[in-house]
Amino acid sequence: MPNANEDNPRALSQVQRRAVSELLRVSPVADDLARRFQEAGFSLALVGGSVRDALLGRLGNDLDFTTDARPEDVLKIVRPWADAVWEVGIAFGTVGCQKDARVGETDQRFLVEVTTYRSEAYDRTSRKPEVSYGDSIEEDLVRRDFTVNAMAVALPQKEFIDPHGGLKDLSERVLRTPGAPEDSFSDDPLRMLRAARFAAQLDFDVAPEVVAAMKDMAGRIEIVSAERVRDEVNKLILSTHPRKGLALLVDTGLADHILPELPALRLESDEHHRHKDVYEHSLIVLEQAIDLEENGPDLVLRLAALLHDIGKPRTRRFEKDGRVSFHHHEVVGAKMTKKRMAALKYSNELVRDVSRLVELHLRFHGYGTGEWTDSAVRRYVRDAGPLLERLHKLTRSDCTTRNKRKAAALSRAYDGLEERVAQLQEQEELDSIRPDLDGNQIMEILGVRPGPEIGAAYAFLLELRLENGPMGHDAAVTALKKWWAERG
Repeated sequence: MPNANEDNPRALSQVQRRAVSELLRVSPVADDLARRFQEAGFSLALVGGSVRDALLGRLGNDLDFTTDARPEDVLKIVRPWADAVWEVGIAFGTVGCQKDARVGETDQRFLVEVTTYRSEAYDRTSRKPEVSYGDSIEEDLVRRDFTVNAMAVALPQKEFIDPHGGLKDLSERVLRTPGAPEDSFSDDPLRMLRAARFAAQLDFDVAPEVVAAMKDMAGRIEIVSAERVRDEVNKLILSTHPRKGLALLVDTGLADHILPELPALRLESDEHHRHKDVYEHSLIVLEQAIDLEENGPDLVLRLAALLHDIGKPRTRRFEKDGRVSFHHHEVVGAKMTKKRMAALKYSNELVRDVSRLVELHLRFHGYGTGEWTDSAVRRYVRDAGPLLERLHKLTRSDCTTRNKRKAAALSRAYDGLEERVAQLQEQEELDSIRPDLDGNQIMEILGVRPGPEIGAAYAFLLELRLENGPMGHDAAVTALKKWWAERG
């Protein structure tokens, strides 16, 4: 295992202890698999993120290995050993499998990927990497994205392999490429996004020469498929420090190509900079939304927080009195959100939920500071639907004023709204507001067949229900008949 570095012996001795502890935990699985490869005449090494995470003391049960065995040989070795095997990545030299094993006193499930030594390079007009297999682990490690991911532990002897100084960079919390960053990013431009993602996940700094290459080569990201870009963006946004990664995307110009609405938020109202920076505001809202999460990272909430004000640049108006307005920016922003998320190939469900939150994020302020009527509360809950809890969090996060009195007043007002919602939910079924009569009852009472009149009658009764609360069957029938008679 790694030797202590003379420049920082204490840090690296801690790294050693963490790594040994983590590797001992997974040894029953890793060593067993390595012996099978050895018996078949091949080598096996734990590699990349698994080694990095072991050194950081955060190795999970997803294990990455590399081998000189070709994929067809890997399949022959793992099929008798694994509980399940999948070949979805075999075109890129990767075989995946699942292994259930007893570790200590617990039964654990391990997800294993074994990848043949390889090198990848993009054709300048292609969106897909061309894969060729290598014959040495050194050749494999040099093609890795960053030095902290270019370390390996040969098994079962547990020999530490670090030809590019990854351990030193790990101790200094810095991201560098094994070779020239320009060569690395030319091979696979997605690595520029991975730099931002790892910075956000690990809270590492990116080396100056890597940042410079990202700036110079930002446009190259456009040859990468939208799906691969989206997956990296998701990992970044769901990380522990998303601001760090997002700021890197904006500062290097990468965001101009994949999420141009974000850098567009850097605007001021005039030369005196009186209007707050919408970009900075959006990052703060994201961080405040994260603080309100209760059950782990929430991609819908985080995307909505980040994008909630993207309609402001297009709706900015300079008023005669010197103020700056952004009328209907929530409506414009919702449309922009749909367009951007569709371009990044997000699912229809995710696009719908995030854009809806963007559209609704100002609704609370539309009701003013006075007492909310029952009707207003019903409409708020009905419009939010299953997104209500997220809307609560987004609305609370959208207060970034430094005026403590104003912030406290807004917080009290929203406390009041949530209390009103809770009170009405005790009295009524707010989560599924519907008219007191259904479509069949409406047809029977009015004596008409299915058609547009039934839809109009249903909308009329729904409006009454929102305005007045539950009416009961007889009162609803009376109101319906009166409405019908007035229609002639």
